[in-house]
Amino acid sequence: MTRKNYQPTPARRVAFIGLGVMGYPMAGHLAAAGHTVTVYNRSAAKAAQWVAEHGHTSAATPRAAAGLADLVFACVGNDDDLRSVALGEHGAFAGMRPGAVFVDHTTASAEVARELNATAQQRGLHFIDAPVSGGNLGAVNGSLTVMCGGDQAAFEAARPVAMAFAKAVTRLGASGAGQLAKMVNQVAIAGLVQALAEAIAFGEKAGLDMQAVLGVIGQGAAQSWQMDQRGPTMIEDRFDFGFAVDWMRKDLGLVLDEARRNGARLPVTALVDQFYADLQAQGGNRLDTSSLVRRLR
Repeated sequence: MTRKNYQPTPARRVAFIGLGVMGYPMAGHLAAAGHTVTVYNRSAAKAAQWVAEHGHTSAATPRAAAGLADLVFACVGNDDDLRSVALGEHGAFAGMRPGAVFVDHTTASAEVARELNATAQQRGLHFIDAPVSGGNLGAVNGSLTVMCGGDQAAFEAARPVAMAFAKAVTRLGASGAGQLAKMVNQVAIAGLVQALAEAIAFGEKAGLDMQAVLGVIGQGAAQSWQMDQRGPTMIEDRFDFGFAVDWMRKDLGLVLDEARRNGARLPVTALVDQFYADLQAQGGNRLDTSSLVRRLR
């Protein structure tokens, strides 16, 4: 599982909390890189499956998983999930040793990142908000892009270890900056996918061979990752993979909440969010975000 371009770093004791579609392979890369890994998952069966596949150990609570770790990685669903694994009697913070670093890969709010950073500091811990881009394929291939906010020294401690599952790990500022950068990422994606959906639907209505058209315009200024990876499957009406509509709506909700706080105007993003709501109403909750094209056919 270790990538050819990954430069080994001295082995560390790490914990990984949350073994979903992203966390499961990310934790696997840490194990393959030689780190000693303890995992926790809300469903104990998933943790047992991971241990059977990779070795190492699992723990019954986030606190127990974090007890001996230098670095605690987490990738859960939302703000409330993050608080539940970090805080409280059985949360990771209660078990972490002074000076340990909690690295949160959840796509969450900048507000919760700042909240947990403040709590960590009060306990003599470090907190890095570090949402990722690249989807499940990036997690499996170890090629995620990680956007970080937090203390520089804590970031420097976490970065070489996180490179086990990433192609880039970049600090963008103080606590919350990673989450804000991820919001920028999602704003850009939402508008791009809608534009691609409209382009494909337009071309189909015009009677063009859209696979051939994408092959041509994909070599010019219209080229994008979304066009290369999702354009052909949009034409084929295949959406049973990738980044789910439900997840994108959660992320865009965070974006729009933040925009209301900071005064940013996001007319296209707000519109695309409603288009995703239409897909949810039609039962497309788990379809890939590129299913926006279905609204136009």
